[in-house]
Parts: sequence; structure tokens; C-alpha cells
Amino acid sequence: MEEIPGDWGRSVVTIGSFDGVHRGHQLIINRVVELAGELGARSVVVTFDPHPSEVVRPGSHPPLLAPQPRRAELVEQLGVDAVLVLPFTAEFSKESPEYFVQSVLVDALHAKAVVEGPNFRFGHRAAGNVELLAELGRADDFAVEVLDLQVRGAAGDGEPFSSSLCRRLVAAGDMAGVAEVLGRPHRVEGVVVRGAQRGRELGYPTANVDTVPYSAIPTDGVYAGWLTADGETMPAAISVGTNPTFDGTHRTVEAYAIDRVGLDLYGKHVAVDFLAWLRGMEKFDSIDALLERMAEDVKRARDLTERP
Repeated sequence: MEEIPGDWGRSVVTIGSFDGVHRGHQLIINRVVELAGELGARSVVVTFDPHPSEVVRPGSHPPLLAPQPRRAELVEQLGVDAVLVLPFTAEFSKESPEYFVQSVLVDALHAKAVVEGPNFRFGHRAAGNVELLAELGRADDFAVEVLDLQVRGAAGDGEPFSSSLCRRLVAAGDMAGVAEVLGRPHRVEGVVVRGAQRGRELGYPTANVDTVPYSAIPTDGVYAGWLTADGETMPAAISVGTNPTFDGTHRTVEAYAIDRVGLDLYGKHVAVDFLAWLRGMEKFDSIDALLERMAEDVKRARDLTERP
């Protein structure tokens, strides 16, 4: 909060974890941007780091659909003026709803309006709800708008879109369902590290991605998707698993940039986007059988990523 400019002016605000910035989140954020334009105010998304569950219930940190910098990118693409990241500590978790509103919304952001979903909770032991927020707003000169977030589709058999639904779909390898909820393919990020280099020996050099902590990694298998590095996005065949043919035990995310030669990505931060599940992880009886299947995987991945 100390980085908020002194001349920031009035704000239209929404508060939440916004993990994944899925289509339900996008409804709220789009309304924040729209309302800020109508009121001549700045649009602000307030979020937390680390995830509140890890502080309130240590060891319960959920798999993350997007790390904090990625969430900021996605929010920026929706037209938001600023993201305020609040350090979520044990002390912070014990603050009352009234203190949170006064210190963050009133004193720091000079809120003119707040937009939330109907299930929004805040303050110590989640004691605050949208009714209390509206009551406090009337006393502190900000309006509260509550949006229905019941976005549904085919994913999850019609279950309302949510971060928890998205995590289940990722865990099941349902990349089409994930993309429907997010409005884009699921992404995993990390730094490329040196692995066993078997892919290079087999003619399929892969980027071995050391993923960001707590990343939501799809179930083991082979996927079609894309690898983005140095601002360039390349069609890719992606492997998630332990390399059972070589008796591996360490679970990895490896991406082969299709038809690219001579890429040196070691030490670089890259992104892997998952388009479609191709098959489960298998243990092959011979290297030749593995190579034959890898060639089929690459062909299918190439065909899928070339479609509009």
C-alpha cells in the first residue's frame, strides 16, 4: 500500500485471489473497468500473496492456476489500471472486516465503488460479507455492486465456473474443459533446467521446465500445446510424468518445440500452454517402440496446433 501514489484519486475496486482469472472473474473485472470509466475513477484489483489458505491452514495451499505475475498480466489485458498485492500474514488474517475496509478501501484506495460476487467474504474468520460491505460503504461513501457469477458451460457437466472446478479439470487432463473455464489454454511456467538429455539423444530435444511452486500440473501424459520463450510461441509436444521407459521417479514437465533446431533455452523463463491431451504415460519395451510413438505424438501435436 505504501507504493500507492499520493494523487491516486478515487477507485473502483474488486478484491479476491482471482487464481486463474477465469471467466467468472473476468465478469467482475470487466464490470470494474466499465464502472471506473463511468465514474471517472481508477480501476483496481486487490489480491493477496501468498494464497490465504496457506496462512490460515498451513499445508493446504491449492495448486495455482497462474502465478502472481501472470495474474497481473491477465488483469492488465482486461484494462485494469492497477493491481494491489497485499502480503497475507497471520497478523493480517486477524484484522476485522471493519479495519480492512477502513485501511485498504477507504484510506489507501479512496474507493468510490466495490464490485464483488455474492459469496465474497473478508476479515478475521471470514466474518465480513457483501451485506456488511454495503453497510460500511454507506458510512464511508462508496457503493457496492454484487454480480451474479453463475457462468456455466459444458465443462464440469454444467457446474458453475470456478477456480476449484478448473483445478479438478487440470488434474484430470481435461484441457478442453479447462480452456472453456479460463477462456484460454491452461499455462504452466518455470525456468528451463538441465535434465537427463535423453530427448536430445533421441532426436527430440525438450525444454525441461522447473515449474513455479504450487503450479497446477496436468495429470501424467502427452499433450499438444505451445512453448513460449523470448516472446516467441512455438507449437510443441509436451510430456508430463516420470519417464517410465527409463525407470524415472522424478515428475517433470518437458516440451519439445516441433521442428525447431538449435534452441538454447537453459536458464530462461518459459511458458507451456496445454491445448489437448493425446495419451497417457506409457512404459515401452524398446527405444524403437518409444521413438515410433513419439513420432506419432509429434504429428498429432503439429496437426492440432495448426488448426485455427
